[in-house]
Amino acid sequence: MGVRQWTVVFLCAVFAVASHAQTFTSLASFSDQTGAEPQFLGQRTDGTLWITASSEGAYDCGTAFQATLVGNLSGFRNFKCTNGDGPQGLTLGKDGNYYGVTFFGGSGNGGTVFKLTSGGALSVLYDFTLDGITGSGPVGTLALGPDGNFYGATYSSSSSNSYMGTLFKVTPSGTLTTFYTFCLVYGCPDGLQPYSSPILGRDGNFYGTTCGGGAHGGGTVYKITPQGKLTTLYSLGGFAGDPTCPTAPLIQGTDGNFYGTTGQSGAYNYGAVFKVSPSGTFTVLHNFDNTDGYNPIELMQATDGNLYGTTGGIDNQDTGSIFQMSLAGNITTLHTFDGTDGTNPIMLIQHTNGVLYGVTAGGGDVSCAYDPSYGCGTIFSLDVGLGPFVEMVPNHGAVGASVIILGTNFQGVKSVSFNGIEAQFTVKSSSAILTTVPLGAMTGKVTVADSNGTLRSNVSFTVTK
Repeated sequence: MGVRQWTVVFLCAVFAVASHAQTFTSLASFSDQTGAEPQFLGQRTDGTLWITASSEGAYDCGTAFQATLVGNLSGFRNFKCTNGDGPQGLTLGKDGNYYGVTFFGGSGNGGTVFKLTSGGALSVLYDFTLDGITGSGPVGTLALGPDGNFYGATYSSSSSNSYMGTLFKVTPSGTLTTFYTFCLVYGCPDGLQPYSSPILGRDGNFYGTTCGGGAHGGGTVYKITPQGKLTTLYSLGGFAGDPTCPTAPLIQGTDGNFYGTTGQSGAYNYGAVFKVSPSGTFTVLHNFDNTDGYNPIELMQATDGNLYGTTGGIDNQDTGSIFQMSLAGNITTLHTFDGTDGTNPIMLIQHTNGVLYGVTAGGGDVSCAYDPSYGCGTIFSLDVGLGPFVEMVPNHGAVGASVIILGTNFQGVKSVSFNGIEAQFTVKSSSAILTTVPLGAMTGKVTVADSNGTLRSNVSFTVTK
């Protein structure tokens, strides 16, 4: 067993008996020049992080840039409003470029779909219009489908059906197709106003939420096929204390269930975490009561199997916190922000080095002219003692499909295997490998063996037909 593999096993064993000491580090504060109110971040193929800020920058319409793991910022791309305003998250495409949406701006002022190359060239692929049938106000992070296309949602529909929302597919070249429009039936039993894009489930269908509509008016959890057949899995708001209006994207856990949050509502009206099975069985896992936080935002599942997330405030303080939660709903507060290290943490990711990284919408250097009393936001890391792993982009594909494997410090790669079946590969850098799904591969974990040991993927790769 290699040194790195032994480290991962050892750390997992330690976690089974005792909690690792958490190390929180505030890495950098943002400014009017870098962009303010960061909303999204992710890992780049070169091992650094990408970040999007929804406001400020050179034209006051937001920015996209990169950050090293110690907080050095560079590569700024300023949105000019005419090519988008309020950038959302970025999705790595199979071609190695990044794709995203802006909520506002563009030639029709209804938002855009854009492409950002690894070298930083920004181009608009599609312009939404306020009076178009394709909707306006695209939200969240696009989902990469097994077909190489991107799937997303708009908050609004057309001028005659405003604020209902749509689901769309867009090709890497910019051909956009609306494959579902919400609330075409009186009462909106299928939901309305999605605040986030759907995610791709392991069964090849897409799953998401709406803030309104449904049988009780409190929003829905839905499943939709790539062809546009929608099934409402659960309608929220059916009983006292039932969470309502989910706005963050769902995640699919390693147990196959979907997990999400509501920012308010719940038993104490401070928000809740819920679980829903692929067949629609709904369970409230945790109701926040202010002492453990309020206004939970987005969840992620780390390689230890626990859920991690953030809250907008805790104990009546509007600074926010980071929490850890078991799949049974047991919660532990890991860090409470004080303003100098950030305010209103938005999201977390786990880098393939095992460390958690996140951004806050405010706080940090309060000399920020955008809002001196609030700040422009920060980037931070939280090391909870987890070891490195590998991640696949995409994590679905048929035999022969191209796959990018992200990792950390690849050295002397010896083999890449899909559930035990070796694949051909090309090492593109110390943090990225290009491979194809081998003949005979079946759904399961991906492993990379190099001179440091063996790394396993955080989730299973789904082999499709």
